Amino acid sequence: MNPNLERLQHLTRRHFLQRSATGLGAMALSTLLKHDVVAALTKTADPLAPRLPHFAPKAKHVIYLHLTGSPPHLDLFDYKPELVKRDGQECPDAFLKGKRFAFTSGTPKLLGTPRQFAQYGKGGVWLSDAIPHLHAVADELCVVRSMYTDQFNHAPAELLVYTGSPRSGRPSLGAWVTYGLGTENENLPGFVVLISSGVQPNGGKNSFGCGFLPSVYQGVQCRSKGDPVLYASDPEGLDREVRRMSLDTLSELNQIQAKELGHPETLTRIAQYELAYRMQMSVPEVMDITREAPATIAAYGAKPGESSFANNCLLARRLVEQGVRYVQLFDWGWDFHGTNPAEDIRAGLTKKCATMDQPVAALIQDLRQRGLLDETLIILGGEFGRTPFREGRTAKGDVLGRDHYPDCYTMVMAGGGVKGGFTYGESDELGFSVTQDKVHVHDLQATILHQLGFNHERLTFRFQGRDYRLTDVEGKVVQPLLI
Repeated sequence: MNPNLERLQHLTRRHFLQRSATGLGAMALSTLLKHDVVAALTKTADPLAPRLPHFAPKAKHVIYLHLTGSPPHLDLFDYKPELVKRDGQECPDAFLKGKRFAFTSGTPKLLGTPRQFAQYGKGGVWLSDAIPHLHAVADELCVVRSMYTDQFNHAPAELLVYTGSPRSGRPSLGAWVTYGLGTENENLPGFVVLISSGVQPNGGKNSFGCGFLPSVYQGVQCRSKGDPVLYASDPEGLDREVRRMSLDTLSELNQIQAKELGHPETLTRIAQYELAYRMQMSVPEVMDITREAPATIAAYGAKPGESSFANNCLLARRLVEQGVRYVQLFDWGWDFHGTNPAEDIRAGLTKKCATMDQPVAALIQDLRQRGLLDETLIILGGEFGRTPFREGRTAKGDVLGRDHYPDCYTMVMAGGGVKGGFTYGESDELGFSVTQDKVHVHDLQATILHQLGFNHERLTFRFQGRDYRLTDVEGKVVQPLLI
């Protein structure tokens, strides 16, 4: 028998109590102190109070524009003349060996872009004719053409972008930012989500959830049409004074529970009730775009009273102007497989880009005009890229489409301390793999957090016995992108 186990067998209850008196006393003392600490926290602690990052930030706010489904980067940002020359040829085996694709098998045909490309701005950024309004802000754009990811299906790839894991359960990027920084406006959430095209993101609410962080840090979904926040309004027959009295009573009950159990979610509940009460007055005002000048509304292509990506871009500017830390936009409809005319990279892409191109350009110009662009980091892109060949299911049809592609794609940034009129990274002449300056999803996350003043390795939360972070065990800041 193990000597240690044999020794423990001979210990009596009296021996145990004698030897552990100090430990038991410490446990009792900590229990007593815990009640005092929790009582103090319920009076003074605010989980959304502004907090300092690890070092001086370059950006104070983030607006992340996610094009759900992933746009065809080879038809928008990454011009491949050699691929155009070889359009219709069979894809060389060397590019396909050992790779899996979502809907393509066998030997596909190369697909050169039918779009017209040119260089714009002083930096000579390559942009296609599908995004004419972005031509005017080319010198504000930081185009990363060497992105890659580990996932080739939508939901896992999107979750990897926003939570650092392809599986559900981790906190999203916006939740990490709010956890680290709090909010500048106590009357508004620190993390707001706006969804257009009527469809939730591929990762569902996990893409803007809080995972194992306290629930006060999850994204608050707002709507540009109808009641801005569901269930925040007072029930019929309940006036403001009665609402205040009921919340005060709930707060007292929650404080009693906090003293008894010491659970952090109880403090979160108190904070959320109070935030919801304040939001009833502040959110309708900030979400009302009719307060904008007609020229501003026209610049975005927004239409008050409707739900659209243009409206949401204008709302994003209004929100960061009021101190919201992180605004997340999801826009459905960028999955260009070519299964129908709307997914054709010719007329279909032109039509879809018309809903995105003008409001994004207007957002950049509007922030610049108001002196907010330098402190607001804008990110634009999808969860992965699209293939340099025709999608297998639609290869014999008249509609041109591309399959999912994780090995090489493009993301665009602006403002927030990144270089404007700048192109970073290269892929090979056909767009199959990154040949220079590879940037993984975790590297992008580390860079975003860095611009907000965080060392991504130190922004952690202990859960189930280990310290978790957004970038998992990877990620490096891409310094060449930064001013």
